[in-house]
Amino acid sequence: MKKQLIFTALGAMLLASCADTWDRVYEGGDPQKEGYEYLADYDPLKEYVDRSKYPNFKVALAIEANDYNKQELVYALANSNFNELVTGNAMKMASCVDDKGNMSFGTVTEFINNATNAGMDVYGHTLAWHSQQPVKWLTSLIKDKELDIDPDSKIETLVSTKTYTDGPFPFFAMGCEPPVINGAIHFEPTGDWSQFFIFPGGENALAEGDYLARLYMTSDKAAGGVQLTVQNGWGGDAQNVTVAVPVEEGEQVYELNIPGITGGNYDVILKPQTADATLDISKIEFYKLESPAVEMEQEVRVKTYEDGPFPFYPMGCEPPVVNGAIHFVPTGAWSQFFCLPGGENTLTEGDYVIYLDLQSDKDASNIQFTIQNGWGGDAQNMSLPLSVTAGRQTYKLKFPGVTGGDYDCILKPQTADATLDLYSVTVTKLVKLNAIPLTPEEKKDTLTWAMDKWIGAMMTACEGKVKAWDVVNEAISGGNPDSEGVFALQHSEGYKPGGTWDVGGDAFYWQDYLGDLDYVRTAVASARKHFEANGGTPSDLKLFVNDYNLESDWDNNGKLKSLIAWIKRWEADGVTKIDGIGTQMHISCYMNPQIQESKKKHITQMFELMAASGKLCRVSELDMGLVDAAGNTVKTADVTEEQHKAMAEMYKFVVSEYLRIIPADQQWGICQWCATDAPASSGWRGGEPVGLWDSNYYRKHTYAGFADGLSGK
Repeated sequence: MKKQLIFTALGAMLLASCADTWDRVYEGGDPQKEGYEYLADYDPLKEYVDRSKYPNFKVALAIEANDYNKQELVYALANSNFNELVTGNAMKMASCVDDKGNMSFGTVTEFINNATNAGMDVYGHTLAWHSQQPVKWLTSLIKDKELDIDPDSKIETLVSTKTYTDGPFPFFAMGCEPPVINGAIHFEPTGDWSQFFIFPGGENALAEGDYLARLYMTSDKAAGGVQLTVQNGWGGDAQNVTVAVPVEEGEQVYELNIPGITGGNYDVILKPQTADATLDISKIEFYKLESPAVEMEQEVRVKTYEDGPFPFYPMGCEPPVVNGAIHFVPTGAWSQFFCLPGGENTLTEGDYVIYLDLQSDKDASNIQFTIQNGWGGDAQNMSLPLSVTAGRQTYKLKFPGVTGGDYDCILKPQTADATLDLYSVTVTKLVKLNAIPLTPEEKKDTLTWAMDKWIGAMMTACEGKVKAWDVVNEAISGGNPDSEGVFALQHSEGYKPGGTWDVGGDAFYWQDYLGDLDYVRTAVASARKHFEANGGTPSDLKLFVNDYNLESDWDNNGKLKSLIAWIKRWEADGVTKIDGIGTQMHISCYMNPQIQESKKKHITQMFELMAASGKLCRVSELDMGLVDAAGNTVKTADVTEEQHKAMAEMYKFVVSEYLRIIPADQQWGICQWCATDAPASSGWRGGEPVGLWDSNYYRKHTYAGFADGLSGK
């Protein structure tokens, strides 16, 4: 789900009273609560930063762009207390790019202009992420490509047909209502410009693809200027395809190509315009055009070998693996050995071709290759003879009629007097296709283009005004460590829709296609290129990698350690430069003292590790919930005064530890993610006391804790 920013709405009366001069309710505590009077004595948060000691430190707030653009209460609160703003969702890819790849940055541009005009810095969030992506567009770019064949050999599949019953004009009238006579829409020219429906969209759903329309029409004479329009709506984003109809005298069938249909319900409109011809339309048909299916080999499995002893169950013959090949030396005895076990070779019903990469020291015959899906009497067992020649060759073996199951592959030299080295077994299935998958290289090239287009368009919209970015967001998985103990990156195989809080069914993992190294390097290079191209000074641009759970105690800050290791890997090309680390810090205050101390210890350790990295350090999404001594999450309505003050102390701890540990020249600042407590209906920490202000925009004790941390009090 989206990590929503929390700004609750004030009542209509308060908003109406603040049309010109805001009631600065956000400058004090709730007057109805005892012990909150002192909060009115606090200055705005940004006033507590000692600029002589911390010249670069930014007090930041995450905010919804539309709320800020209204220039009302939220705008006033943000400008008063903070000097940097970040939008929670407006600058994410899915907010700016639709399902067809169209990009719109109106909200972003308005937000940036409003903020910079108010003297605020804007921090960009985010360029490369797996969540909140325009999945439909991105996946359409790497869909299977139709086979390149002669267009005349394409197969036509009838999709929709429209005929007519005698009577008045049967559709919505557009100033022209020709009746249906003798089963045909009968149009007589009047000299006026004319058009009329001949097939309503509600009856003509077309999937994405290329189409042929056959229009059955009779004319009393040849005529020019007649058109046929096919459209899937009437708005500005609707697809509209118009083709000319070369009208000839008499009864004709007009074949009209309609390429590039994107999908939807398509109205069909005949436009005689001002043509001076009587027309009778008796039928229209739509055919989808597709390439004919051809038989192709689709790779199912490739088995290679690592040096060492024979890796499979022995059957009286255990040839070792030498130089990446199963090395068989004849002994004179009858011999056979596994080369691909059934547990690694599940095949579905169909026809297969198997390739052996095999080297022999001499010509030899009487060798067999067997595949079988069991050892009982009802198992399928197929064997083919194999004659080998001296040298290394690739041998092709056809196995039709596989019934399905787990198939052992067995090479049987039998009594052949030849030394054999088997390097690999490749299993392919014969399939009939009219499209083939893009190669990994083609997908990478296409998505590199798409990422560059997206980042370039965003940088153009920002006009060089946004000088710091989360260039990559939430890359580290938090598990599956490699041999160096470094956690793996997130990938699609670990994604469960709705299973974790940071994804919401719109995930697209760039790293699946661009690779763990290149997806980050590509994003960094694109950001730097387009920032400079749009008026930015290259040295001004600061790029951060942002992630969550970097303060985690359960893995002893393992995720942060892994992120630092990955940054070194990404920068190992000598070109890529990542300027900073962003730690989200969606944390909780624990009323169990032992747990709280562990959390605090690892927050301190996190800041120490970040400082030691030499990178700029930013707390990027700070908010705080509350967990009671029994381990239960506490909702806002149930928080006691003691607990409110404990949360304030925790805010003070986080802010003061940052300022104590992070060197001044590595400080970027701290961003508060939630200004106010979360409504119960919120998708982000719903009903929790996550704000520095309450739901009515009164300061809380947490405001004082944050301010005290900044001031060093």
